[in-house]
Amino acid sequence: MNKGPTMNEALFEDKLKELVNEISSMPSPQKDKLITLIKQTGDCHKQLRQSVSTLQESLDYLRVSIKYLIFDLEATRRENAELQRQLNEKNS
Repeated sequence: MNKGPTMNEALFEDKLKELVNEISSMPSPQKDKLITLIKQTGDCHKQLRQSVSTLQESLDYLRVSIKYLIFDLEATRRENAELQRQLNEKNS
């Protein structure tokens, strides 16, 4: 797969850690509020990543399903054409 999203993921995690380190020197009320927001951001990011992964799996399944349906449709058309040919020969 593409290594781009993995690199972006690592960069995102690094930046969050960097942000937590910067915030640790702030006064407590502000620090606590910002750390809570950072944790929420990290959680939202994980949920988004999971949603994208689930969506990708669903799209992959849909692609395979469509390929099977097209294959089945083409086989049905071939069978129909063959049966039509046989009927025409029989009626001739």
